[in-house]
Amino acid sequence: MASTESDWLARYQPWRRHAEIGFWVVVLALQAVFNTLVEWIDGRRDVAGFALWRPAVWEVTSTLAIGLLIPAVVALERRFPLRWDTLRRNIPWHLAGTVAFSLAHVALMMPLRKWVHAALGETYRIEDWGRTIGYEYLKDVRTYFLVLVAIWSYRLLMMRLQGEALVLDPQEPAAGAPPAPSAPAARPERFLVRKLRKEFLVAAADIEWLQAQGNYVGLHVRGHDYLLRSTLSDFLEQLDPARFARVHRSHAVNLDHVAEIEPLESGDARLKMKDGSVVPCSRRYREALGR
Repeated sequence: MASTESDWLARYQPWRRHAEIGFWVVVLALQAVFNTLVEWIDGRRDVAGFALWRPAVWEVTSTLAIGLLIPAVVALERRFPLRWDTLRRNIPWHLAGTVAFSLAHVALMMPLRKWVHAALGETYRIEDWGRTIGYEYLKDVRTYFLVLVAIWSYRLLMMRLQGEALVLDPQEPAAGAPPAPSAPAARPERFLVRKLRKEFLVAAADIEWLQAQGNYVGLHVRGHDYLLRSTLSDFLEQLDPARFARVHRSHAVNLDHVAEIEPLESGDARLKMKDGSVVPCSRRYREALGR
């Protein structure tokens, strides 16, 4: 079972970005079709001969604008993640984000609607901008948080399949024992990994290479990938600097697992790992490999 999951994830990774973009394209396209039909049916009740192309233009331009703004929502959620420990601190940023999202949505779709109507020989007017912006904001708040829910759901699914690693807390001193003198924080020797309702330990020495993934670090261990909630810089401070070295702004390696260094004409390099993986190495970090 674990091997099948690992193979599936390995095959999925090269297509991951395409799958994520495809998901939003399908969802937004279905939303545009559904909303167009609803508005057309409602419009025919009020206006005889209400043309289908009108709600189609309105919904397609609105959906296109939302699609262009989704990467900004993803980036904002990465910068200000909404978790229980950050909720109070970061929720104001997302409330402000809903306002910016709605204003940008209106600013993008209105010129598109005017252009399409003009191309068809008609004029598109907004009689009351204040009411229109308020109406769009009420819809856009819902859309904004539905996008966040989709991001969280997808991340949770990937974490369950990919696995999440946690640094084990150091042992507490025995009751009544005198406090230990201040000393540098001990480096973790192993990590607790949770995957598909199972828990097991991963030794720090078994980590082959690491990759920054937003607010997480991907740990690559014997063909398996696990996510740990940390920045790459903070996590590297907990690892042995004689064994682990940063080789790129988003990658670090266990030097014991580097099989070959392939220099590039640009001054950068490619590191071929013993597991067959290839890790980029920028020239500013090349010195770390010779320590």
